[in-house]
Amino acid sequence: MRTKLIAALLAQGLSGAAAADGFLRADGQQIVDGSGAPVILRGMGLGGWMLQEGYMLKLGEFGQQHVIRRKIEDLIGPERTGEFYRAWRANHLREEDIKALAGWGYNSVRLPMHYNLYTLPVAQEPVAGENTWLDTGFELTDQLLAWCKKYHLYLILDLHAAPGGQGNDLAISDRDPNKPSLWDSAANRAKTVALWRKLAARYKNEPNIAAYDLINEPNWGFSASGDAHGCGEQANWPLRQLYLDITAAIRAEDQRHMLVIEGNCWGNNYASVLPPWDANMALSFHKYWNNNDRASIADKLALRERYDVPLWLGESGENSNAWFADAIELVEGQGIGWAFWPLKKIGFNNPLEITPNPGYRKLLAYWKDGGPKPSPEEAYAALMQLAREDIRFANNRQHIDVVDAMLRQPHSDSTRPFRTHKVGAAGAIISAADYDLGRPGRAYADTDLANYHVSTGGPRTPWNRGRIYRNDGVDLAATDDGNIVVTDMAAGEWLQYTLQVVRTGRYRITALLDNADADTALSVSAGDSATELHAAQLANRNDIAPARTQPSATIELQKGTQKIRIKVESGAPALRQLRIEPL
Repeated sequence: MRTKLIAALLAQGLSGAAAADGFLRADGQQIVDGSGAPVILRGMGLGGWMLQEGYMLKLGEFGQQHVIRRKIEDLIGPERTGEFYRAWRANHLREEDIKALAGWGYNSVRLPMHYNLYTLPVAQEPVAGENTWLDTGFELTDQLLAWCKKYHLYLILDLHAAPGGQGNDLAISDRDPNKPSLWDSAANRAKTVALWRKLAARYKNEPNIAAYDLINEPNWGFSASGDAHGCGEQANWPLRQLYLDITAAIRAEDQRHMLVIEGNCWGNNYASVLPPWDANMALSFHKYWNNNDRASIADKLALRERYDVPLWLGESGENSNAWFADAIELVEGQGIGWAFWPLKKIGFNNPLEITPNPGYRKLLAYWKDGGPKPSPEEAYAALMQLAREDIRFANNRQHIDVVDAMLRQPHSDSTRPFRTHKVGAAGAIISAADYDLGRPGRAYADTDLANYHVSTGGPRTPWNRGRIYRNDGVDLAATDDGNIVVTDMAAGEWLQYTLQVVRTGRYRITALLDNADADTALSVSAGDSATELHAAQLANRNDIAPARTQPSATIELQKGTQKIRIKVESGAPALRQLRIEPL
C-alpha cells in the first residue's frame, strides 16, 4: 500500500526508469545512451548489503565489517556468524527493493562491492600470486543485474572495498590498519586489477550495466605530511597508475563499458590524476554536508570543461530533505546525474528505514553502553531476526518524504499532501507530524534546515532533532503513548496541511499542545485569512493541565481542496494534533 502511495505521489512530472538503450557512454561532457540521447542517472547506492558500515547498524565505533563480524563471533561463534551473514545477504536486498526503486522513478543503482565476496584475500591464497575466485559475489551481482533488467534500471559496479583497503577512513573499505593497505602492497593492487578484468569478461555484453566505478573514495596521503586522507595531496601518481593498470585489464576484455574514476580525498582531489587516458570515461565526485551553490562544485565543472568529460555525482546523502532537493536541483541543472547514499539503514533519512527488533537493541546496549551481556541463544535469535525479517523490504518503513525530496522537489515548488486529511461532517483530527510534502517555505518553515558543517567549519548541525518519522527541518519526537509530536517550535515556524473539505462553512480549529511557554501564541491561516489561536495565560509548563493547552480559533473553509497553515507567533510549544470541528 505504501509503495502505491509513493508511486502516486510521484506520478506527475517525472519520467520513470527508462529501458537501457544500448551501452551508456561518454560523449563530450555528457553521458548518452546508445541512440546518443543524454541520460541523467538518478540512483541510490546499495550500501550495507555486501559491505556493512557500523553507523548503518547504530554500532558507533565498531565501524569496519571485520570488527563487527568479530564482535558477533564472540557472542555466537563462527558457524552461526556465517549463517547470519548468509541470511543478511539473502534479505537485505531483494527483488521487491529494486521493483520499488523503479516504481518510485529512480533509473539506476550503484552496487558497493566488497572484494572478499569475489576472491580470497592475498594472505589466504593457497598459491601466492594466484587468484581464487568465489561464487558468492558473482552470483549476487548476477541476480541484481537480472532484477535491474526486469525493471529497466541501470547498474553501476562500484569497488567499494578494494583488497587491503584504499584509505584511512577505515569503515568505508573495511580496512584493517594492522595489515598492508592497497597502496602498501603490490599483491593487493594486482588482485584489484585481476578482479576488474574478471568482472569485465563476465559483464562485457550487458548494456544494463552503465559503468565500472573503479575505486570508491580513495583517501590516502601519498606524500604530504599529516595529510592522511589526501585532500591536499598533489602527487597522486600511484592512484593514476593503478587506474591505468585497471583500464588496460578491462579494455583487454571489454571495449564498450564506460569507466568512472574518483579522485583522492573521498573522490574529490584530481591533482595529477588527469588528463584522461580513455575515450569513454566519466569523473565522479562526492558531495556531503556543504553548501548547495555553484561555488561548491565549481572546481569539478572546471575539470569537465578543461578535459571535455562528463561528471557524475557518484555519492551524496546523509542530510535533510531540503539539502537533498537543493543538491539535486544544483547538479541536474548542470546536466549531472547522481547516486545518493544509502537505500536503507537503521535511520530515518533514506528511502527505507530498518526497524530493529528489541533483542537487537539489547545487543547494542551491551556492545556500546556496557549493558548486560546476552546469552548466545539470545544474541543469535536477535541477530537472525534482524537478518531474516527486520531488513526485508516488507518490514522497512518507507519514507515517502525522502523519495519526494529527491525526485519531485528539485523540479517543483508545489506541495502535496503527506496524508489525506478529509474534513467531513464530523470534522477531522490531524496528527501535527503529517504536514504537507514540499520544500521549506512552501510546506513548512523551520529555523534549522540541514547540516552544512563542511562549509561552515562548525559542528554537525541537526535538523529533525528527534531523528524519526520524517527528514525535514521540522523537529519530531515520539511520545510514550506512541504518537509523534512536533517539538522545539519557535516563533516564525509554521506547518501547512492540505485538507479535503466536504462543505463550505465555519470551523473551529483547536491545537492540542503537549507543552507551551506562558507567552505561547499560534495563528491559523487559510488562503489569505489569518486568525490567532490564543494560548495566553498558560501556566509554567510543568504545571499545565491538558485542558489548558488547547487553544482554538474559528475560520472559514471552502469546499474542496483547502490549505491551512499553523504558525507559531511566540513561545515554544510542542504540537500534537489539530482538531477541526464544523460549527
